[in-house]
Amino acid sequence: MSEPRHILVVDDEPAIRRMLRRYLEGEGFKVSDAADGAGMRRAFAPGNIDLVLLDLMMPGEDGLSLARDIRQNTRTPIIMLTGKDELIDRVVGLEAGADDYIAKPFHLREVLARIRTVLRRIPETPDPPAPPVATPATGDVLAFQGWSLDLLRRELRRPDGEPVALTSGEFELMRVFASHPNRVLNRDQLMELVKGRDWEPFDRAVDTQIGRLRKKIETDPANPDLIKTVRGAGYVFAVAVARH
Repeated sequence: MSEPRHILVVDDEPAIRRMLRRYLEGEGFKVSDAADGAGMRRAFAPGNIDLVLLDLMMPGEDGLSLARDIRQNTRTPIIMLTGKDELIDRVVGLEAGADDYIAKPFHLREVLARIRTVLRRIPETPDPPAPPVATPATGDVLAFQGWSLDLLRRELRRPDGEPVALTSGEFELMRVFASHPNRVLNRDQLMELVKGRDWEPFDRAVDTQIGRLRKKIETDPANPDLIKTVRGAGYVFAVAVARH
């Protein structure tokens, strides 16, 4: 029997931490909580956190700085808890590295659904480190201009072999683009093809995710060579892709 997934709740309000902890433990999760950045880092020290519920508005180190800190050191999924359901809060949270967002006040069943949705993209146990030279199963790697996207290991490597740290949302977008090269995809098609994400109608978060992905894979993100914008139509992954 596998270990329960470990959720870390980071919020300065004790009542919210208690409520989320009680509810999620009742749903079979292991739950830790922290009131601030110092507590969050202590909880992360053992290295067994599967997902973080992170409040955006906290005194001292706010959720944005903590999300950036998490993202610099780990690919652990982040769901941001925002104080109000405004586009700017969502966009800023996603730009900081969050995989999803929930507006306060929230329903506990929505929190559970969002957690399960994000965790479905993440393997139950972490993949072992890739050896320097590997021969993946046929069809598991998409190659383009020296880059390689390993669908099995969920790993993107530069032409020099250096891995690129991607959030789960960024990886799914990369998978979709590399699986549909030289095909214009509009927002609706991208939202449909990116599995496991509950997009809202007219959600611009996909544009934010693409902007973040470009910063990681493009030589000049302002003038992209790989993920190009087709004005009025959508986006196109404008390179040839080989499947190995």
